[in-house]
Parts: sequence; structure tokens; C-alpha cells
Amino acid sequence: MAFDGIVIASLVKEFNETIQNGRISKIAQPEKDELLLTIKGAKGQARLVLSASASLPLVYLTDKNKPSPMTAPNFCMLLRKHIANGKITRISQPQMERIIQFEIEHLDDLGDLRHKQLIVEIMGKHSNIIFCDEGGKIIDSIKHISAQVSSVREVLPGREYFIPKTQHKSNPLEAGQASFLETVCEKPLPAAKAIYSAFTGISPTIASEICFRASVDGERPIAALSEDERLHLYHHFAWMMEDVQKGQFTPSIIRRQKEPVEFSALELKQYADYETDSYPSISTVLETFFAARSSYTRIRQKSADLRKIVSTVLDRSRKKYDLQQKQLKDTEKREKYKVYGELIHTYGYGLPEGSKTLEALDYYTGKMVSVPLDPQLTPQENAKKYFSRYGKLKRTYEALTGLIEETKEEILHLESISTSLDIAVSEADLGQIKEELVRFGYIKKKHAGKKEKIKSKPFHYISSDGFHMYVGKNNFQNEELTFKFASGNDWWFHAKGIPGSHVVVKTNGEELPDRTFEEAGQLAAFYSKGRENEKVEIDYLERKHVKKPNGSKPGFVVYYTNYSLVASPDISAIPLAEP
Repeated sequence: MAFDGIVIASLVKEFNETIQNGRISKIAQPEKDELLLTIKGAKGQARLVLSASASLPLVYLTDKNKPSPMTAPNFCMLLRKHIANGKITRISQPQMERIIQFEIEHLDDLGDLRHKQLIVEIMGKHSNIIFCDEGGKIIDSIKHISAQVSSVREVLPGREYFIPKTQHKSNPLEAGQASFLETVCEKPLPAAKAIYSAFTGISPTIASEICFRASVDGERPIAALSEDERLHLYHHFAWMMEDVQKGQFTPSIIRRQKEPVEFSALELKQYADYETDSYPSISTVLETFFAARSSYTRIRQKSADLRKIVSTVLDRSRKKYDLQQKQLKDTEKREKYKVYGELIHTYGYGLPEGSKTLEALDYYTGKMVSVPLDPQLTPQENAKKYFSRYGKLKRTYEALTGLIEETKEEILHLESISTSLDIAVSEADLGQIKEELVRFGYIKKKHAGKKEKIKSKPFHYISSDGFHMYVGKNNFQNEELTFKFASGNDWWFHAKGIPGSHVVVKTNGEELPDRTFEEAGQLAAFYSKGRENEKVEIDYLERKHVKKPNGSKPGFVVYYTNYSLVASPDISAIPLAEP
């Protein structure tokens, strides 16, 4: 997820094709470190987002508007004064740096033609938007950087603008074979790191991609490569830079099971096993990727409290289960004490007073046993003592057997809720999980106002053969899906012996093809606790054979006859139905 020089180069190409020679009709500053420019050109209106956020600096074109503060900040007012209705005459990227320079032509107060530069630096926490005059002097910036903050460069009104050369990297577009071998192959570093530490604009992801294309392990020391391997590495580097120079970009998002994990302006062959979505522009990639990542991050953050509650109760239940099992093991002596009492009753009448043991034949096993005795007690009192121990342990065993079953059910229930949290994709999904936790007493119920109806629906997929497949996101949905939505002849799937979603395939009275069985099995594998495994065993049967025990927790079912298949938890080829 690197906003590197190649992504910048792709943006510059896109901007030159869309907004060059366009006029800036509106300037807004919706956030303290973000600008939104509305530009009208020959191809219509476009909005340009320029963000210098320390956590997520971005530059892209969008068709979406953002609300702005009632009073415009000073930097926004300054830009309106100077370049409102200005014409963007040139858009460039210096030396493959993560910098975009917009040259803007406008008329000053006297009607004279002037030129200004709006410079966007995308450099992580050092990102900035800087406004300069035609002589390269800083008029103002969205962030002021004084000498106390940076010893490398001040960014203040009146200072000369320059690009600090702090890392002594070379421009990859100017690197020939000799300079590549000299700058890269002499570094005492792994191959991938040697590449991205030698050139501007090359991210670790792109460096790894170059190594992958050259069939070189990026973790191998560059010094350990043979001469042929080094030349092969250079050739793939050169071919990639040639694509950049020619503007041959292929904007895409790499997804793992629907979750976006990487974006790029060039094809990433190292992710061949992942799903790749191609887009017409790098702006669309950036907007889509970060919106999706933001959604995933937001859901994870919102589910953190629920996860903590479930994790705490689950740990407590597991400790309780282990203790109960240990106590149950201690009750295994109960039958021995019963036998001891019976043997004393049978053979103890002739024991001398003060005896410490009774040697007797155990008529259950046919073996001689030695029964310990308390010499202070009579044989009858010793027998009573053993029967008392037996009775106590028997009662403990009977009580523990029920308690252990309850604790085991609770653990399975909590594990199923934990799995539901893993697959939740919306706040409505989390709402249903929270409702379940409240119902079973894990969260205190709040009596506040009218209860809002939570709207969350199961996942809906279409099989390759056109059959509708539904996946419950939580226990309430599993219950609804299996016992209210599904018909008796529909097919039901679930991961064997582990928490997971109920998967229902609607048959509409038709016979399912083998491929649909396989795809439903993949869904059941992915939406289960075993989703990180290579293969997951799946039980499947007709819905009419699935039963719910009386008084059991939501989502809990039993069945006695079923078929089995082994499925891969890979659902990248199974399309979600349109909502």
C-alpha cells in the first residue's frame, strides 16, 4: 500500500489528460490539511482532492463533494485571492519524487498575467501543500515548518522552495545498466531493499515485484547474486521504467477474499494467487481502495469492545471447563470407595480391634485388595466412612457432568460469536451480535428509549450454475436462514465440528450440479473458524434433516445423517449477488 513515485507518475499522466488547461472554479478546504479544487475543462467538471494528512496523504480526482466549514481557513482564502479562476497550464513530477507541481496562470489585481505553483508533497507525516510565486519563493503552505521542527528545510512564507535531498537516491528513469549495477549491486543489502534504497519513487512493493519478475529472491543478499542474475534484475527494472516513461499504467486493486490488501499503478505479478480488479484510472483505484480499507478498519475498531467482552468471557469459560474436568477426574475414585465399603461389610466382622488394613477378595475383579482402615473406628464406622465418600463423589460427578455440558455449550456459543465478529462487514452486523450478547447476559441491558430495528441480511451469492446461496453472518441469521427461510428440500452446509456460518442453497425443486455443491462447501469453509486452513471438512444434507434441540442457543443444531466433502476456503471466484 505504497503511495510511491510510480503512483504519482500515473496520477500526473491522468491529470494531464483530464484537467490540464482547465480553470479552477472553486477552492475549498474541508479539513485543516486538505483542499478540494473544482476544475472546469474541455472534458467537463472534475474535483481534485489534495490531502496532506500525516496519517493518509492523498491526491486523486473524484466526482464527490465534501462539506466545508462556514468560514474558510486563511490558506484557502489566500488561494482564492490568487488563483481563483486560474488556468492549470502544466502538471509535472520532478525526478520521480512523490511530488506533484501544478503551474497555474492567472491575472493579478492590475490585470497582468502571473504564474504561480501549487506543490503537493506526498511524504507520509512530512506531507504538505505549498504555494509559491513564479520565482520559487513560498507565499504560504497548509503546514508551517520552522527550523525548530526541521533542521533540513523551513517551509514558511518568504523562504525559497527547494526539494531536500536527504537520502541521496537516484532517478530510476535515468539509470542505465552501468549505474544500476554500481548503485544497487554494491550495497550490502537484500536485493529488494538494495533497489528501493537506491532510487527515488521505488517502494518496497515495486522492488519486490522487480525481483519476482526476474525470478530472484528479494531476501537474498545482492552480493550473493550471480552476474547473470544481476543483469536479469536490471533488465526487468529497465522494462518497468520504460512502461512508466511511456505511461503504460494498469491501475488495479489486489484483494484477498474480498478484502483490499494492495493497490498499484502497474501489474503486480507476485500476487497472481489473489483476486485483481482493474480500473480505468489511478484516481478511481485510490478512492475505492482507501474507502474500502477505511470501512474494514472502522468495523474492526467498532468491534474491538465486543471482541474484548467475548474474549474475556471465553477465557473465563475455558478455565472453568479445565477446572471442572480436573474435578471430574477426582471423582473417578468413587467406585473404589463403594467397593471398599462393601468389602468391609462382607469381611470385616472378624477383624481384630485397631486393625489398619483389611485383606479381602474383590468379588468384582477376582483379585485380592488391601483396604486401608482407620484403627480408631469400628469396621461398621469405616464402611460408613467409605460409603459417605462414595456418595459425595457420586453427587459431585452427577452435578459436574451437567455443568461441564453447560460450560462446553457456552464455549461453543462464544466461539461462534467470535467467528461472527470476524465476518461482520457492517455496523448492522455488529448490532445483531451485540443484541445476542445482551440477550445472554454478557452485556448489561440498557433501558433507554425505543429499540431500533437492526437491519442486517445474510450474504447472498450466485453459484456458477445460477443457484442462490445464502450465508448467515451471525447466530440469529443462521437460525432465521435455516428454520424460517430454507425449505425442506434445500441443501444445508456447515463446517464439521467447528464454529461457522450456516449456508443454504435454494434448489427450487431442481437437482444441484456438483459444481454448486463444491461452491457452497467453499462458502461454508471460508465463513468458519477454519478459514485460514488449506482445506476444511464440510457436512451437508437436506434442510429437512436438520433439527434444533429444545432450549438450545441460537444457531445450534443437530443432525444424524449427512454427506461430507472437503473444500478450500477460497471464494474469490464466487460472485456476490447485487443487493
